Amino acid sequence: MQVEIKIDDSYTEPKIIILTASMTEDINNLMQKLSDDNPRIISGSRNGKIEVLEQSDLVRVYSGNGKVFAVTNTGEYILRLRLYEAEGRLNPSQFVRISNSEIINLKKVKNFDLSLTGTIYVELMNGTTTYVSRRYVSKIKKILGM
Repeated sequence: MQVEIKIDDSYTEPKIIILTASMTEDINNLMQKLSDDNPRIISGSRNGKIEVLEQSDLVRVYSGNGKVFAVTNTGEYILRLRLYEAEGRLNPSQFVRISNSEIINLKKVKNFDLSLTGTIYVELMNGTTTYVSRRYVSKIKKILGM
């Protein structure tokens, strides 16, 4: 990625223009980081109460049965967000999407098992097991430095 800065006294506030051949995940991530109005709070409901969830407490966020759930060590919460909206609020250096329906907290991973052909088995600290879909295997391997 090329970065260019031009100093011009006629501008009263910074202006950012992104020139690209196509929208990529990197461009989307960059736009989210630059956006000031993107809230970082995740709130979930459980037992009729809404609680603010700390990102460091989240183990995984997943969708199922038309709803989005956030799992912590204390339980499971229903989010009023779509999965991509939750992903946009989560810290990208700590959370990674492993399938079209699941995001995991890398700091809550016990181990990755790469012995299966074409996929990766993930065991989380809370005992939950899940799989990285084939579409996301190369991304996970890159994160793991493989």
